Amino acid sequence: MSKQHYEDQYLDLMRRTWTQGDERRDRTGIGTRSVFGATLRFDLAEGAMPLVTTKRVYWKTATRELLWFLTGDTNIRPLVLQDVKIWNEWPHARYVDETGDEIALNDFIARIADDPAFAAKWGDLGPVYGKQWVDWPTYQPVKGGLYRKGPGVNQVAEVVASLRNNPGSRRHIIEGWNVAELDRMALPPCHKTYQFHVAGSRLNCLLYQRSCDVALGLPFNLWSAALLTRMIAQQVDLEPGELVWMGGDTHLYLNHADLVEEQLSREPQGHPRLKILRRPSTIFDYRIEDFEVRDYTPHGPIKAPVAV
Repeated sequence: MSKQHYEDQYLDLMRRTWTQGDERRDRTGIGTRSVFGATLRFDLAEGAMPLVTTKRVYWKTATRELLWFLTGDTNIRPLVLQDVKIWNEWPHARYVDETGDEIALNDFIARIADDPAFAAKWGDLGPVYGKQWVDWPTYQPVKGGLYRKGPGVNQVAEVVASLRNNPGSRRHIIEGWNVAELDRMALPPCHKTYQFHVAGSRLNCLLYQRSCDVALGLPFNLWSAALLTRMIAQQVDLEPGELVWMGGDTHLYLNHADLVEEQLSREPQGHPRLKILRRPSTIFDYRIEDFEVRDYTPHGPIKAPVAV
């Protein structure tokens, strides 16, 4: 019997969600099939990455998004200028809703790219991931029972420091679920909690995701979590360990039937590896050119609509 490919567990989750998931109405109105409490585990030793091969995953796009998170920026313009389209639909929908202007998505994005003032007004997503990761708001009491804004908390920098100085801590956590600011976010964080754990010389990461689109989102989420683990491990002189992914509401959209059937008909192939080509001075100084993926020969891409 041949050894199981690392991707088989992802395909098993997709199959179980599609065939056994509870069919339910959801926020988007499209409907999903959903399972709850899924777990996947991937060993990141020797450069291994959980990069899906049964369809092409644009890992550079996911990497650019992660690097954007680490800047703390919440405006889509830096992504648009890199041709990263992940977040385009949300500000476009808000613009159409608030102005009544039925501008086409491509025309809206062209204005974001060409007009910084327009982008500043309509391209912001609210205090999403990056804001919470590197500038979690704090408040300080002043006279009269009032509060003023204090210095933001850089959770990423604090985790790097705590891993260096107190590796046995159980508080190596990056949290995105800021209850006080959820209603200001274009989309509340799906991949919400990262916890890191040192075992000997290896750095493990557990990602809890409250909501997960198995078809479109999860391949990006797995890559990004593994990449963040690799980057932090390099910064704190540890070897990459295990990525443990846990999903709350883990679902497939009912309009993704063609994608699901096509992807489940394919066999995983190859074992891609990631090489980080340099060690920047901090976790915030990586560039897209620092990452090289080898031996990635996936099946072709599979397109499907994004639910907004």
